[in-house]
Order: sequence, then structure tokens, then C-alpha cells
Amino acid sequence: MTAEVRRSGSAEELAEVVAGALVSMLVDVQGQGRVPSVALTGGTIAARIHEAVAGSPEAGRVDWSRVDVWFGDERFLPSGDPDRNAGQATAALLDRLPFDPARVHVMPADDGGVALSDAATSYGDELRSQGNGTFDVVMLSVGPDGHVASLFPGSPQLDVHGAIAVPVTDSPKPPPQRISLTFEALNRSREVWLLVSGEAKAEVAARALASGADRPTVHDLPAVGVQGQERTVWFLDEDAAAQL
Repeated sequence: MTAEVRRSGSAEELAEVVAGALVSMLVDVQGQGRVPSVALTGGTIAARIHEAVAGSPEAGRVDWSRVDVWFGDERFLPSGDPDRNAGQATAALLDRLPFDPARVHVMPADDGGVALSDAATSYGDELRSQGNGTFDVVMLSVGPDGHVASLFPGSPQLDVHGAIAVPVTDSPKPPPQRISLTFEALNRSREVWLLVSGEAKAEVAARALASGADRPTVHDLPAVGVQGQERTVWFLDEDAAAQL
């Protein structure tokens, strides 16, 4: 399936476009009588998107108490650490709209009671037992090395099969310990949205969207390993799209 590319003039415009697309999707899914399931991501552009969703004049069209929220990855840090994706999403989005806390599924924190490997297994079990089998949308920031979630180039987690969430012990980007959904879990989504902002990511975006013999492998550029069952969209700002 060919990926779609949506370009925006700036990071701010990109955030508004993605926020609008998310609100529209949630309204559509709820209009079908279903509870939408969304996997959030971290990073600078994700924070802007979360803020844009919370501030959207269309946000009132969504019943936020009937939205299931998951995370594609997390830094294994203490629960109050501001660098956790869940903390950033809570401040920018989850505390600003009437989400049902029981439907917000954060990944375990490093609070001293659970080992990293057990924390990853626990989140996989939670997704298996409380998820609906398929996300409606997975949102993924793309790193300048092409990583998505906490799946980094050349890492053994890229080849994991039969697991939903995996521990990461040696992330090249601090902190080293993380939890990440696997490709198998991320790809169980109707739509995958890849979010790319900034000149530093222009080369990786161009490589990921190349075709034929020029297309990199997942070991070289993990972002090419995710795709939606119905739709895959790359949201790029002008700087990130400079080499397309």
C-alpha cells in the first residue's frame, strides 16, 4: 500500500492539521457506535499536536470519556519524571480534556517495584486483555535516525515476533531503558500516522519514502516497518519535506 504524504508549511501548521485529522477520526469512529483506540507518541511535535487537540474549537464534538488511549513507547523512568511520554501527554492533552482515567493506559514506570522486562510483559498483557485488537490510529514521531517508538536501527527488538511490548535496555538515545510496542503491535492499526518536523529529519523522510531498490530495510530505517491496515500517512512540515 502506497503511503500518503501531507505537507504543511511549518511545524505549527502541521500540528493543527494532525489535530484536526485526529478530532475528525474520533468523531467518525464514535459516530459508528465504537469506542476509538489511539496510540500516542512522544517528542516535540507530538507535544504541539497534543496542545492543538486540547485547544481545538472542534474538540467539543468528541466524547473524550469514550476514547481509549495507549502509548507506543515510554521511557522507563520514575512516574513523576517530566521526560516520560505519559507526563508530557497528560500536561498537554489528557488533563485538559475530560478523558476517563480508566481508559488511559500508561506504560509502567520505574518506581522500584517492577523490573523492566516484567513491565514490558505487563503492558502487553494489559493491551491484550483490555484492548479491542486493533488501534484506530497509531501516531509515531520519526527520529533523525529513522527510529519509531523505541525501535532503533539495528536493534534486536526489530526482529521480535509474538510479543506486544518489549524491553529496551540500550537505547542510543537517553534514557537507555525503555518499553516499546513491537512492529506486530504497531501494525495492528487501521491507520498509522508518521509525524516528521524539522530540517534535521529531511534526509530520513526522503529515504523512507523512496521506492524500489532505493528503499531502506527496517534495520537501516525502522520507520519503513510500520504501515496501517487501511492507510499510512506521513505528515511533514516544509523543512522535513525539503528533500522529497
